[in-house]
Amino acid sequence: MDLGVDFGTTRTFVAFADRGNYPVASFLDDEGDAHEFFPSVVSCRGDDVVYGFAALTAAAEGGPLVRSFKRLLARPDVSADLPVQVGDRAVPLLTLLTGYMTAVREALTERSSISARLGADGLGATVVAVPAHAHGTQRFLTLEAFRRAGFTVTGMLNEPSAAGFEYTHHRGRTLSSRRTRVVVYDLGAGTFDASLVCVDGSHHDVIASLGMNQLGGDDFDQALVECALETAKTSRTELTRRQYRQLVEECREAKEHLSPQSRRIALEVGTDEIVVPTDDFYARAATLVESTVEAMAPLIDGLDEGEPDLTEVAGVYLVGGASGLPLVPRMLRARFGRRVHRSPYPAASTAIGLAIAADPEAGYHLRDRLSRGFGVFREAAGGRDLTFDPILDRTAPLPQTGATVITREYRAAHNVGWFRFVEYTDVDVDGQPYGDLVPFAEVVFPFDPMLQRDEARRGSRAGGSSERAVLAGVAVERRDDGPAVRETYSIDANGIVQVCLQDLETGYQQEHRLQAW
Repeated sequence: MDLGVDFGTTRTFVAFADRGNYPVASFLDDEGDAHEFFPSVVSCRGDDVVYGFAALTAAAEGGPLVRSFKRLLARPDVSADLPVQVGDRAVPLLTLLTGYMTAVREALTERSSISARLGADGLGATVVAVPAHAHGTQRFLTLEAFRRAGFTVTGMLNEPSAAGFEYTHHRGRTLSSRRTRVVVYDLGAGTFDASLVCVDGSHHDVIASLGMNQLGGDDFDQALVECALETAKTSRTELTRRQYRQLVEECREAKEHLSPQSRRIALEVGTDEIVVPTDDFYARAATLVESTVEAMAPLIDGLDEGEPDLTEVAGVYLVGGASGLPLVPRMLRARFGRRVHRSPYPAASTAIGLAIAADPEAGYHLRDRLSRGFGVFREAAGGRDLTFDPILDRTAPLPQTGATVITREYRAAHNVGWFRFVEYTDVDVDGQPYGDLVPFAEVVFPFDPMLQRDEARRGSRAGGSSERAVLAGVAVERRDDGPAVRETYSIDANGIVQVCLQDLETGYQQEHRLQAW
């Protein structure tokens, strides 16, 4: 059975291919009740780390509860061994992610609406997703966790790109020869993404993607928490940890149940019952929605001037669980008019699109983009200055198979090269990177043959900390007789970049790739 699995900040959704239909699988909780999601939470029960519904049960019995751990993947310094505190134990992030994905797989095969069919057919191709603006480490750790958990991952899509498939599947009639573009507005619990997609039948070409790694439904929950504390004339420090956690949970549940007719939000702050006017909450949350509109502005001509050009846009498509807040479509319709459509399955839209991508019979094709830039700061002026060299633009197309390879060849102008590779949002008018800068690697490469021989004798691992420590003490000098050097950059279909630096005269080289240690 071919699956689409959308690992979400608060909930994970799974859709499957069924003869041209793509229903969402339901999971049984510990009480035997069915839910169309698997909770993205972790807890402890005795010596065991437990996930999903078992974690909710453990928390109800007094155990710790960790939510929204997916947001840790967006940190610039994220790594496989980043410790995640679960009660009194620290769990490496990749171990936690693998444990969670394993729990999802076991729940699918043992306690879901498709368990019987999976027992007969087995797990087939699985397509997974990441935020469109996810950096390389974020993509790698997600992919690695799924694979270690036993899924056969055949593809990784950007979340709004997958939602674009769901749009075409359910709202294809809105597309025409004149209106061929769709703006996917994806507001999840932890991130915001927007993609401009050009659709020609079953062919989807992502023109560009933008987003924010630290804005989502969790932030709207926090806005309601702040309103509640102000109404109760108290502060977080005056509540116990348990009382504050209960308030956050109440706010999350109340937010998800708001309707366009809601006027008041009843909450309990500590031992006090209070009522927050919905308009007060919306006034505070409006700035969050405005920030998403500003982030997506470059995708639509004229948006910055307040008069967006929607001539070729069939629709602005709202997906993601947080887009269910009535304020979101209200503000977007005020800006874009009647072409704003909300998915009939907003929380599961990405999973449905992933299942479509996994189904070879669907016949859908996607040309996606990198969505973030990749470049390097290099030594200049004999080590007295730095220049920035963009290698891959954020709109660079991803290969559908294999890898795209870019090479640079030149004569080295120094005895030692410092390469500071970064991923970034965009470059300014001066060619400098800005936005979410995420370090990829800091590489010290010896161009001097004697330094290369010294490194070989020391036997240090290429690019390792011991090499950097030794070469960091070598003064950078300009040389007129530097060796011929080749830089090779390859990017795969999942948006993961690998780097190889090579001295073409001596054969000395370094390779840098993302991997789990």
